[in-house]
Amino acid sequence: MRKTRWVRAWVLGVLGLAELIVSAAVHLAYGAYIFFTAVAADLSQCLVDGVTTPVAGELISEAVLDAGVPPIVLVHGIFGFGRGRLGGLSYFAGAEKKDDRVLVPDLGSLTSVHDRAQDSRAVLLPQRRAGGLRGGAQKGSTGTLSLAEPTHAVRPRKLNYLSAPGILFYLPSADGRVAGHYTVWDEEHPVHFVGHSAGAQVIRLLQQMLHDKAFEGYDDTSERWVLSVISLSGALNGTTRAYLDGMQAEDGRSLKPACLLQICRVGCILYHWLDVPWLERYYDFGFDHFPMSRRTVGMHGLPTLLVGDVGPFATGDWILPDLTIQGAARINASVRTFPCTFYFSYASRRTAKVWGGSGILRIHPLLFIRVLQMCRWRHPSGPPYKGYRDEDWEDNDGAINTISMTHPRIPVEHPSHYVQVDSDCHPLQPDIWYYKIVEADHMTFVINRQRGGVQFDLIYDSIFQNCRKHVFRTAPPPTLPNQS
Repeated sequence: MRKTRWVRAWVLGVLGLAELIVSAAVHLAYGAYIFFTAVAADLSQCLVDGVTTPVAGELISEAVLDAGVPPIVLVHGIFGFGRGRLGGLSYFAGAEKKDDRVLVPDLGSLTSVHDRAQDSRAVLLPQRRAGGLRGGAQKGSTGTLSLAEPTHAVRPRKLNYLSAPGILFYLPSADGRVAGHYTVWDEEHPVHFVGHSAGAQVIRLLQQMLHDKAFEGYDDTSERWVLSVISLSGALNGTTRAYLDGMQAEDGRSLKPACLLQICRVGCILYHWLDVPWLERYYDFGFDHFPMSRRTVGMHGLPTLLVGDVGPFATGDWILPDLTIQGAARINASVRTFPCTFYFSYASRRTAKVWGGSGILRIHPLLFIRVLQMCRWRHPSGPPYKGYRDEDWEDNDGAINTISMTHPRIPVEHPSHYVQVDSDCHPLQPDIWYYKIVEADHMTFVINRQRGGVQFDLIYDSIFQNCRKHVFRTAPPPTLPNQS
């Protein structure tokens, strides 16, 4: 019996190692493909247009959107990027060209939901007060900062985003102020937000922070600054993929010793430690506010970072803890659905046709293994929330569980309405999450427009049409009855 258990453990270990090697190879190959495709496209463009073509991150103009039609802000997900990163490559596969007033901010590909929400505000509004520490870092009695503390004082976080006329790359000015891109933003000039994947939670937390007046130097913000929130394959309640990739299911915070996320962690640390300026302008994980550069910590600081004693991965100040079910529940516990805002969610699902065989070849190679694994995943310990059932979390799009994408459910379920045909929910009403389930994987609506096909245009046309034709705040929000 003991020998049988040993053999079984050995076989499972070998299979787990093989799966890790295959997953790492697939992700690294796809990342390299995206990177070198962007480089090749830029080089080709330079040869066509000449050496005067602006490079990624270069300031072209300082055009600012006026107080006309409310702009639409597209917020990317994990490992995503804004306009200006990766050369001319578009995370939203060119969907931003469907409207003249679209912003695509670069918020860092692995930074936490909280840090992204802070950066989202800075994209639109100027910074009124200089200084300040990001991520809760505090100065000690000596006035210095330890290696574990994130701060803008070490290296300003670079904000990169799209204007209608061209690329803007804002840096803090000499007096510490950061230029904004929609400086008239207020209750009378609200904004539409569209978030893909983790971007949906960023938008929701940003609105809550506006309501709480959480931004230093701004005492006039409110939830009414956000006109609509549209979630596209949004991780509104976390995802079981976070555990498959390496997060501990027991606490939703720590990493397994050997997993895909450990490889990602080491790669990210080395990337920031090398600190190659042109490379970081091309793609940025978003941890510039942590002192991880070789210029700051030197050679002796690298082992400390790699071991995991300091830095964003040691403090939990990165995106993956926020994508666990426990992390999403912590965020949702303090984020409301507001009666002045319109909400719509597109929940993607690829498992409906997989078992029948007709859809299995249409799954993105990056997601193929995870679609099947997420269907079979079972929570190893006690349920992460009251009422949790493994079977409810089986349907997925290869990255996010479908049940997580419809509307905020945990720890308290928000008002929602299932939509089959868009016209059935018109006119849209605020304070309720309309949601529609679409047969697609997590990559259908980003990176590659050709792969998305007709469905790509149908979804984005629906999103932009809702923003422009079916979302209007013509009267004060209704007064809710006293529930007490």
